[in-house]
Amino acid sequence: MRSMNTYLIFQGNCRQAMEFYKKCIGGELHLVPYADMPGGCSNFPKEARDWIMHARLSNGDVVLMASDTQPHIPIQQGNNFFISIQCDNVQESEKLFKAFGQKGTIEMPLQETFWALRFGMLTDQFGMKWMFNLDKPGQKNKKTKKPQEPRGKRS
Repeated sequence: MRSMNTYLIFQGNCRQAMEFYKKCIGGELHLVPYADMPGGCSNFPKEARDWIMHARLSNGDVVLMASDTQPHIPIQQGNNFFISIQCDNVQESEKLFKAFGQKGTIEMPLQETFWALRFGMLTDQFGMKWMFNLDKPGQKNKKTKKPQEPRGKRS
């Protein structure tokens, strides 16, 4: 296992929250809006297309990740975070996903995605939410371009 960290979920204000956290702890912030994902987000309301699909704030070994929920999935305080495990290989990701998933609820089966060899989400038998990720070769520590400011918004 490479690392384990907290993953926060917001309702449209991820960008503002992560920019605030960057002011607090410093470091490098990468933001990827839903509009940049393959296939786009044409099913999203116009105001949600600049919401953040993935954010990563890193300062040395300290990493905080986050995203906005999809517009049709409401959040409430208490269900808006995950513990994220970065796996070393396919076997480890499958073993951990199976172990944590015993008597739990699978939210997204462990599968290949456009960013990962394996990614899955589940809620364990104790109600804790987990993400399991195995980067595709060449994706580890890959820099993402800084997104443009959302239309109509000024800092």
